[in-house]
Amino acid sequence: MEWTDRGIVLSARKHGEGSAVVSILTADHGRHAGLACGGASKRQRGLFMAGNEVTARWFARLDEHLGTFECELIASRAARVMDDPARLAALSSACALIEAGLPERHPYPVLHAALIDLLDRLEGGTPNWGETYVRFEVMLLTELGFGLDLSVCAVSGATANLEFVSPRSGRAVTAESAGLYRDRLFKLPRFLTGGAEASPADLRSGLALTGHFLINHLFASAGGRLPPARERLLDRLASPRGLD
Repeated sequence: MEWTDRGIVLSARKHGEGSAVVSILTADHGRHAGLACGGASKRQRGLFMAGNEVTARWFARLDEHLGTFECELIASRAARVMDDPARLAALSSACALIEAGLPERHPYPVLHAALIDLLDRLEGGTPNWGETYVRFEVMLLTELGFGLDLSVCAVSGATANLEFVSPRSGRAVTAESAGLYRDRLFKLPRFLTGGAEASPADLRSGLALTGHFLINHLFASAGGRLPPARERLLDRLASPRGLD
């Protein structure tokens, strides 16, 4: 068995003396693991940093085997955001969510494209990258079958003045329909419905919203805890420096 594909490195953990078990998100083969001989050595360690884009050749005697990776670097994306703690936190969080949340060897081309777009914006200096990151998490939920319906009020059917989201159904609710229950609902940031540019508070609201559904659906069987990298991103946005 053998294939070659482009992908984004999600993680690498040391295996044996100098090798590493590497996980890569590819366009056509999904999240796929393989053994990279020498992957933990000083010469190759930088190649397998989370977020790096590589050409990966995977081969094994049988399809169900772990197999072996031979990779060549396309873009050192991790190094390009290394001096920006907030962007680096977003990159690490996105990779960690995919690594922990996606079933192995199932292609998600839309999600792969969304991750590429996010990484492009993180390393390209785009000022509204935080909005792209939150939308990435919304896309992740959608691709895994837990999509949010933010287009119409669950109570009235209205499409305007949507300000809240139900924590149970994931559907939008207008301020008028929320009534006395608004304190039990999540705030719906306007940038998710085509509104104005997001403030740091809007981004935190967006992450609180997606985080709730990630915990209760995608990571419910894992004790309801988000990957540490995702928690560090939220802590980063909650700090006084925020996205600085």
